[in-house]
Amino acid sequence: MSEEILINVSPHETRVAQLENSVLQELYLERTNHRGVVNNIYMGKVVRVMPGMEAGFIDIGLERAAFLHVADIAEAHVPAKDGVDARRKLITEVLREGDKVLVQVVKEPLGSKGARLTTQLTIASRYLVLMPKDKSIGISAKIEEEEERIRLRSAMQALFPGELKYGYIVRTVAEGASEADFNKDALFLDKLWNTIQERIAKAGKGELVYEDLPLEKRVLRDMAGAQLERIRIDDADIYQRLCRFADKYVPDARSLLEHYSAQDRPIFDLCSVEDDITKALDRKVMLKSGGYLIIDQTESMTTVDVNTGSFIGHRNLEETTYRTNLESAQSIARQLRLRNLGGIIIIDFIDMHDVEHRRQVLRALEKALEKDYARTHVCDVSELGLVEMTRKRTRESLEHVLCEPCGSCSGSGSVKSTESVCYEIFREILRLNRTYDAQQLRVLASQDVIDLLQEEQRGALAELDEVASVPIKFQVETLYTQEQYDVVIM
Repeated sequence: MSEEILINVSPHETRVAQLENSVLQELYLERTNHRGVVNNIYMGKVVRVMPGMEAGFIDIGLERAAFLHVADIAEAHVPAKDGVDARRKLITEVLREGDKVLVQVVKEPLGSKGARLTTQLTIASRYLVLMPKDKSIGISAKIEEEEERIRLRSAMQALFPGELKYGYIVRTVAEGASEADFNKDALFLDKLWNTIQERIAKAGKGELVYEDLPLEKRVLRDMAGAQLERIRIDDADIYQRLCRFADKYVPDARSLLEHYSAQDRPIFDLCSVEDDITKALDRKVMLKSGGYLIIDQTESMTTVDVNTGSFIGHRNLEETTYRTNLESAQSIARQLRLRNLGGIIIIDFIDMHDVEHRRQVLRALEKALEKDYARTHVCDVSELGLVEMTRKRTRESLEHVLCEPCGSCSGSGSVKSTESVCYEIFREILRLNRTYDAQQLRVLASQDVIDLLQEEQRGALAELDEVASVPIKFQVETLYTQEQYDVVIM
């Protein structure tokens, strides 16, 4: 499998496309007026403590107060000692209103919710993650080979033979790294943490103490793995900056960088990336076989419905269903990454009677999700034939970043029919006629509603004229949506 990264830079935003075998898998977007805050460290101010929720709300200078649960407060965890079991303190024991608290963002503000915080700080470099409040060595769970895990742990223990000053996590990209690589990263992280500590000592409440790297540099730090073939950048200045950054911090990734200078074809036109982004905003996803997915994203969960569509198979219904479900499992895993859908996800595969077929489809989904950077958990098929899963959500979905609620339906996905609006107008006319002594009524509505009133509904309108005994005039308002109308007393 070949991997490639395309970086598109404009004055107002940076977009990063991750491709596998020339197919778009993930899209990252950062706008200059709305940079992400995940991994940023702030000196927050406790504005409210909620004992019933075992959490506090922290002001870190964002639009909404951020959320800090007691489980994410390092000081709240009391380890077992002298025969006494480990315990967790109450939120009122560790937080008080008005206190300063050093926090790090682990989740972007999502919808109406503020950012999610932790006091267990982490600072990432190329191969290591520093944990200032810990004193242990961990290895990324995505490094699966036991021999490599043992080798990496031995290299870290050789680097720190005595008691650890800080804790470290060996990152996934460290597979194959040497002790010298770890030593270089550890020295960099130690120097960076000392600088952060100096800023902490001077920081006031709500101030930013440490800001994570911009998107293009995070890509080089976090995503330049063994399978990556190249990183193409369409901006000469950013290309030069990344070259200097790579020379200093990620020398093994320097050879991957290429400047894309073609003027006649935008970089995201390669491999139809722009088309794939547009399709990722559609509710319907077509499968190669002729089947399709329907993806609905709501506040509480995302649902995925699998349909055979025009695919009729060659043998029998069970075989057709099995083939469609297998293909959809691959497509669903890709769509979750591309659309950055998180939280609870319910998948309604087409019913299969064969137990082995159900097992294989579930296994195909799990295998496809192994490529996902976000943590996922898939449950067995439920009694209703549904697959329940979760995907860790740390940033807004693609739809929430690129779109806004429809001005006509306010995000509901539907509007009242013109016929329904006409009947509402009839009721409003009768109500006003009974309440007021009007000389004339004027109906203001959209073109479609007025057309229906004067054509298909003219018989009902004539009866209404007799009942109301008042002249009714109509006026088209071009700025009105289909549901909007006014009945004015003249």
